[in-house]
Amino acid sequence: MKENLRQAVGSLLVVGLTGKELSAMERAWLKLMRPAGIILYRRNITDAAQTRALLSEATSFCLSHCTTFVDVEGGTVNRLKEALAPIPSAQAVAQAAQQKAGLARRHGELIARAVKAFGFNTSLAPMIDLALPDSVEVLGTRCPAPTASQVTAYAREFLAGLAAQRVAGCIKHFPGLGGGTRDSHLETPNIQRNWRDLWRDDLEPYRALRNQAPVVMVNHAAYPLTADPKRPASVSNFWIQKVLRRRIGYRGIILSDDLEMGGVVKFMPIEDAGIAAVRVGSDLVEICHHPEPILRVYEALLSEGARSAAFRRILLERARVSTRKRMKAFPAKMPPALGAGQFDALRAQILRFNDSIERLAPGAAGPGPAKPPSIVETA
Repeated sequence: MKENLRQAVGSLLVVGLTGKELSAMERAWLKLMRPAGIILYRRNITDAAQTRALLSEATSFCLSHCTTFVDVEGGTVNRLKEALAPIPSAQAVAQAAQQKAGLARRHGELIARAVKAFGFNTSLAPMIDLALPDSVEVLGTRCPAPTASQVTAYAREFLAGLAAQRVAGCIKHFPGLGGGTRDSHLETPNIQRNWRDLWRDDLEPYRALRNQAPVVMVNHAAYPLTADPKRPASVSNFWIQKVLRRRIGYRGIILSDDLEMGGVVKFMPIEDAGIAAVRVGSDLVEICHHPEPILRVYEALLSEGARSAAFRRILLERARVSTRKRMKAFPAKMPPALGAGQFDALRAQILRFNDSIERLAPGAAGPGPAKPPSIVETA
């Protein structure tokens, strides 16, 4: 029973690594917990060969059909920028797409080809938060557009571009950060939008894309004017079960945003956050940066499962469902590597795409979020 519980807990965790190679300690705890997947950041990436070697070794300790996540939205959030090329922001592409059809799909295709070249099977994009005035200082050009219809039009084509290359996408950050004035990496945003506005505007893209998006990421913001006024959405039964699962009818993978972020750990200890995220319905939980909190959440889930028969049943069922969804959404093998000529050709295509977006929407990329680079890096 204890071994089954350990396997169940590991199957719900997506974990980050500290450097460009595995340390002996990382090998030990990866072998112990056998997580559902790996997420990498710029600190982990030098070039395609090194990244693929790191992913290959790390995923050898993971469960089959594991996730390999990377944030490549374009614009200010592009973990492959230095190793490959800059890619236009979602906002710039969405603006240019109003003049020329096919650009949003091309955006998705190029990003998919880029992440595959480095060995990943998922890009944590597109972001479908609304580009509202309240959040411009935090989110900058990451949001595609100010209206739900424009966001949906961009995201639908972007996801189709990813899918054409057999790369999974993730729509984020449910139920919407467009009305937020604070950065959830640092603290819990209290978003002052009522249920009517959220349902009509922020949640419309989720309704429209519910059957197209393999993964939905849930944020750490609170919504004081709704039925759950205090709890971050990532640990809220109201938002995950009542709204996303039942009212919207989403059946794919629900992913909690990084549990190390201030938006949730300033509300509750990370151990409690991990238990709460699983209890309310997350299929996968991210802990992205440091070994200590990864191990703390892992042990907390094990301890709660051993202590509570009710939670043990939840863990085992969540693991069963999560595994089934993961095997459907993610391939068993790493995508093939590109040759040097193919890699250079991909870079050239991305740079030509950049030029075409700049011609159609000059200056649309803008200055990006008015936050230190470290905040953008961990977004």
